[in-house]
Amino acid sequence: MVNNRAYAAYQNSKVLTASPAELTLMLYDGAIKFTNIAIEGCKESDIQKAHTNIQKCERIIVEFDTTLDDRYPVSQDFHNVYRYLLTRLHEANVKKDPEILEEVLKHLRTMRETWREVMRLNSGAGSNPQVS
Repeated sequence: MVNNRAYAAYQNSKVLTASPAELTLMLYDGAIKFTNIAIEGCKESDIQKAHTNIQKCERIIVEFDTTLDDRYPVSQDFHNVYRYLLTRLHEANVKKDPEILEEVLKHLRTMRETWREVMRLNSGAGSNPQVS
């Protein structure tokens, strides 16, 4: 029990001290984690586990979508990608289809790796990219 509290305090501190770019990376990691758990739930026929974790992933995608800066033309492309992922997550939730979730997972991993590369490239420039 003490270890759980220490870990929770560490995680809370990590979030509170993270840059916007690091928070975005954490959100991608969370979306990937929840999608993996949802896939397990589908394969185990654990409907509640699948549903709960799909919803967690959906909330992260909605957060990404609502925090886009529409001053940049590329934001429309991201809106389209996020809407597509949400549509696929809804379909996966209705059907409890792990194949749809695997597709979403593939896109999330690609986006996370791209974001990680953006962070790496910007670290040399002395600035952090803004939240996507």
